[in-house]
Amino acid sequence: MEKQNYNHLTRTFQRLSRFGHLSAIAGWDMFTYMPPKGSAARGEALAELSVLQHQILTDKKIATLLQAAAQEDLNDVERANLREMTRRYQEAVLLPESLVEEKSLVGTRCEHGWRTQRPANDWQGFATNLKEVVRVSREEARLRAEAKGKSRYDALLDLYEPGMTSAKLDVLFGDLRTWLPDLLQKVVAKQSQRSMITPVGPFATGTQRELGLEIMQLLGFDFDGGRLDVSAHPFCGGVPEDVRITTRYDENDLVSSLFGVIHETGHARYEQNLPREWLGQPVAHARSTAIHESQSLFFEMQLGRSTAFLRLLLPKIIARFGAQPAFDVQNFVALNQRVERGYIRVDADEVSYPAHVVLRYEIERALIEGDIEVEDIPALWDEKMQHWLGLSTKDNYRNGCMQDIHWTDGAFGYFPSYTLGAMYAAQLFNAAKRALPQLESDVAEGNFTPLFDWLSQNIWQHGSRFTTSQLIANATGEDLNPLYFRKHLEARYL
Repeated sequence: MEKQNYNHLTRTFQRLSRFGHLSAIAGWDMFTYMPPKGSAARGEALAELSVLQHQILTDKKIATLLQAAAQEDLNDVERANLREMTRRYQEAVLLPESLVEEKSLVGTRCEHGWRTQRPANDWQGFATNLKEVVRVSREEARLRAEAKGKSRYDALLDLYEPGMTSAKLDVLFGDLRTWLPDLLQKVVAKQSQRSMITPVGPFATGTQRELGLEIMQLLGFDFDGGRLDVSAHPFCGGVPEDVRITTRYDENDLVSSLFGVIHETGHARYEQNLPREWLGQPVAHARSTAIHESQSLFFEMQLGRSTAFLRLLLPKIIARFGAQPAFDVQNFVALNQRVERGYIRVDADEVSYPAHVVLRYEIERALIEGDIEVEDIPALWDEKMQHWLGLSTKDNYRNGCMQDIHWTDGAFGYFPSYTLGAMYAAQLFNAAKRALPQLESDVAEGNFTPLFDWLSQNIWQHGSRFTTSQLIANATGEDLNPLYFRKHLEARYL
């Protein structure tokens, strides 16, 4: 039997992918090089593009084609592609065109305002825009929840992490609560007995950039299919054929931008190694946001903060910035495995990081469910920061609830992906070590080929062919098991 209906769908999704390509590059430009006065026009152009994609995806004939294609003789990959096509159609058809356009417009406005409001600590100005984003996001959540028979927050969570629910998260995060605060306290106490020397800057941003590019090359980034730039908040964007990653530089802090680059390179390697023969089809997309975060945290934390990698990195730093007491090897390793209670999530060590994520998960869920309002965020943020990390953010919005852009575009439901990603990363690294007995010595010698081949075979090349549970079980022999994350933290820090 011919695959006439399925083939028609692949052509439609290829077209959608091309519009998505334009949207991704226009979005990257907006965050990097676009002059401030271009914001309103760019926002309208991106909104127009999102409406066009929505119209194509929700055309009445798509439903008929999906049903007919399900009866055709498809192989395993085609059937997985059809499953992902169906999912994308079902998600899109729940929203009216007007809401898709409005969400894009209010998100662009909020993010653009944030760029000047954050440095000015202007919560009132930010809150005015954020209220509009929350209003639109609540309406989206209501429509999705009613159609899916889920809670409003779960309906949004499902967009980022298919199959995940608040009930499952509450179990995973509830377990964290039983041991993480105690572990954090023990590690901080243990490390306080050792004095560490902090590197003395300034570290020229041009030289930091050169170092970042060198490390990206070491980690296998394909510069013929991507580039590194600067933005207010680090991110990985673009498309698999043209991956754009960004960082931000501080002349007094060498490692913040460097590990930001390593983190985003993890995202980028995943994108650059998605199944090329299926690009343009939903099955070639990254499996989920938690799997995506698992790749960046695999690079930044599991690999990047390992003693073997830090020892490999140090001579490259000395070659560019010269020797100083802080660059003694023992001190350098200790410094980059230091655990501190801090305000900023993207700069947090891997022990305190989950606290930042659970805090936001609890706030954003209450916000979407309508249990709290935007005005309540600062006080709740302060209360939860004090509970988890013993820090107050009272009146310090810049380093508190305004520190990054995740809420500006209505990405509610994304935050749990970071800690789920950390758990997946620990489980994957454990499986890689079992499969590659020479891994530590390979890393020490700068030979990453066996590790990246393992990741490619087990994660990257599959795209969205399998569900998240299947993908992880195939790679590690079991579904998500948070015990690996705990064991990793205890082994490295205690």
